[in-house]
Amino acid sequence: MISIYARRRSVDVTSKILMGAATAIGVFFLFWILWTTLKFGVAGIHWDLFIKDTPPPGTNSFGLRNAFVGSLLLLSISLLIGVPVGMMGGTWLAEYGFRSRTANAVRFINDIMLSAPSIEIGLFVYAVMVDPMGHFSALSGSVALAVLMIPIIVRTTDEMLSLVGSDMREAAVALGAPNWVVITKVTWKAARAGILTGILIGLARITGETAPLLFTALNNQFFSKDILHPIANIPVVIYQFALSPYSNWQQMAWAAAFITVLFVLVLSLVARWFLGKVQVPK
Repeated sequence: MISIYARRRSVDVTSKILMGAATAIGVFFLFWILWTTLKFGVAGIHWDLFIKDTPPPGTNSFGLRNAFVGSLLLLSISLLIGVPVGMMGGTWLAEYGFRSRTANAVRFINDIMLSAPSIEIGLFVYAVMVDPMGHFSALSGSVALAVLMIPIIVRTTDEMLSLVGSDMREAAVALGAPNWVVITKVTWKAARAGILTGILIGLARITGETAPLLFTALNNQFFSKDILHPIANIPVVIYQFALSPYSNWQQMAWAAAFITVLFVLVLSLVARWFLGKVQVPK
């Protein structure tokens, strides 16, 4: 008969083996994806990618300038919309809502939005913006990306402000500071590194999103900065060029994917650097 100690030890060893195998499988596929992207992406890097627009079919030229500019425009507008809304929402939860029923309900809905499929967000923005406007636009694409980013910023802001010690708020209030001064001059300042990390994570989350842009910004073969009309963008270009029969378009798709991964990697490293600087006063 196996003793309790031997049974517990066998379960422990089995668990360690299974967890190690699961980790190895995950890391293996991660490095496989990165290696494939690096291998084909670097081969497709060409100086013309940054100075010329996407070429017409049947030519042997390269160019993604319009898509790079369009993506930067989409991300910039998304930040302008998503950061203030997300920070205000997270601040209300941490500074005014606390653990009330309303605040808990908002947190629950926000958690649902965190895991909402991006294609549903794109379909929602299509129904409320694209259809009434009668055409696709960069503005509707930015709104869709902002909707995806807001729940991340709300959650991060709420958690970071909740970690700020109450003695700091009480000291500021004791000096006669109103609530808005306490929030903007004390708690935001104490939690700024964590809040900024949340913003960077949200930006990394929306950088490669394709599904919502197919319903909103669509694409544009020409250079455009008009936010009220369709605009070129990297995710949709990757999707369309990767499925094309032209070899130079496929090379550009790999190069664009590699640059996108590199951009997200830099954002993640910056976010981790800021996260390491989070110092919550006790």
